[in-house]
Amino acid sequence: MALPILRGCQRFPSTLSFTRLCFNESVILNRSGKRPLPCPSPAAVVETVRPYSSDRGGQNQNQKVVVFGLPNPFIWFRTRIYYFLIRAYFDNEFNIEEFADGAKQAFTHVSGLLSRCHFEALEGLVAKDLITKLEDKCNALPSSHKKALSADPDDIMYTTPGDVGIYYDDDGTDGPFPDRRRKFVTILMRFWYLTNARLPEDTLEGTRVFQVAIGGEGEAETKRLLSANYEFQREFTKGVPPDWTITRIEHSKLLD
Repeated sequence: MALPILRGCQRFPSTLSFTRLCFNESVILNRSGKRPLPCPSPAAVVETVRPYSSDRGGQNQNQKVVVFGLPNPFIWFRTRIYYFLIRAYFDNEFNIEEFADGAKQAFTHVSGLLSRCHFEALEGLVAKDLITKLEDKCNALPSSHKKALSADPDDIMYTTPGDVGIYYDDDGTDGPFPDRRRKFVTILMRFWYLTNARLPEDTLEGTRVFQVAIGGEGEAETKRLLSANYEFQREFTKGVPPDWTITRIEHSKLLD
């Protein structure tokens, strides 16, 4: 199945129909948690400061969230080698920054569809066999967990590529061109995002909790920092449409 949002790794305008921008900024009063948010891979998050805002009573208050970590140098170096191989042997116009922009938009769109249980709309974006598994898992989630699946663009604190894979399928009899050796590229993207969904304290152990001041004294909004992994795959066999498909979706403690 194809992923039009990432077709050809082109950069997409920020005004796409599924992007919603605007969340104003405030000040973090405190944050608490049993232990730090576990990184879903050896490559940790590098330092980033992401502002957002909240407007109540016509007053805008500034706010910044800092996510800090140290990237794994081995993973960083290995992925750079793969980017070079992709440009040299598969797509000479490939750009990881442009790909990451498209992946972020795809993550926002698909996570929203999952949150609303619109599984039919996932066709063409997510692999068929994965849609069936996601439907079973999402239908078993309580409403608060379903809400936590959705990530608005301005709630995404950090995005980074994870693992990159290049592989060949010598058994090409199942593909559209049985006489050709099939070629695939997979890129795992990791996302960290905030949610204000009401989740039980014992459900997401290890997640970071932020208490955000958005109004007068005693008025605060609780947000949790969650993580998600989305794997994108594209077949580079000659004659196959240049489309990316999501073949793996994981939301930490929600969809594992």
